[in-house]
Amino acid sequence: MTERIKILAVDDRPENLLAIEALFDGPEVEVVKATSGQEALGRMLGEDFALVLLDVQMPEMDGFETAQLMRGHKNTRGVPIIFATAISKERKHVFKGYDAGAVDYMFKPLDPDILRSKVDVFLRLYRQRRDLEDKTRELDAKIQELETLRSQLERSNALLERLSSIDGLTGIYNRRRFDEVLDMEWRRALRHQFPLSLIFVDLDCFKNYNDHYGHLAGDDCLRHAAEVMSGVLKRPSDTIARYGGEEFAAILPETTARDAAALAEQMRASVQGLDLDHACSFVSHCVTVSMGVACMIPERGIQPSTLVAAADTALYEAKQTGRNRVIVHPDATL
Repeated sequence: MTERIKILAVDDRPENLLAIEALFDGPEVEVVKATSGQEALGRMLGEDFALVLLDVQMPEMDGFETAQLMRGHKNTRGVPIIFATAISKERKHVFKGYDAGAVDYMFKPLDPDILRSKVDVFLRLYRQRRDLEDKTRELDAKIQELETLRSQLERSNALLERLSSIDGLTGIYNRRRFDEVLDMEWRRALRHQFPLSLIFVDLDCFKNYNDHYGHLAGDDCLRHAAEVMSGVLKRPSDTIARYGGEEFAAILPETTARDAAALAEQMRASVQGLDLDHACSFVSHCVTVSMGVACMIPERGIQPSTLVAAADTALYEAKQTGRNRVIVHPDATL
């Protein structure tokens, strides 16, 4: 059931209050009665009213003083007040009522039709205000809901972006992310004329390892190798990724070939230090890696693929000359 709208009727004569109650009280409107200014003020502090019908002539506290006190409180200053009075209709009395905060002024005896017409106007305004407040709260709730959904979507998108960049087996970056980072670092190195190094890594005789120990053991081997090689790279700007199959690649911004070769040697030693048995390797009794290093200061007109090709060439030489070693491309920037 819809909550009834309340009107506060203030008059020291009960018969006047009963007449107002008979005129308005019903399914949609509730008339709340007060016989003094003090009682009216107490009622208004605890209840929400659409309108106050306020008698001017009351003992102790007249209507003018009551209205001024209502206007002085933040919870009641916005409630419309219609004065009802039997005193002189002189302009000074009317203006005194408006100065006290009235929105309208009626003289007794009150004409029921005119009073009902005036009250209906303020009841409509009250309903419209309540509807607007309800719509505003609904809108605020929707905005908050949308803000929550937006935050959830941003977190989900960030997670999806991260997942789309991560190799599911090893937990390091995948080939897609490698290509993005290489392009970004290449352009940055081109702007600032920094050296950019690239290390290519290949697990030696890995097909033989898979054939002999099985693919589950091969997956574990890749995970362990990725973990220890990642541990060698300390700078946040360094990126290691699974390039494909048993191949890995590390991008090293602002790194000379000499420093990149030193890091590559540490990575090679870290994999060999795992001492993972490899009975089918013709290189060593344990798992090893071959590594190719390239370094360039980018120039306009040259693409990142040039650096990739140089690192791949150096890796091929490392595998051709015995594996388990680091080879630096001869054209690398030192």
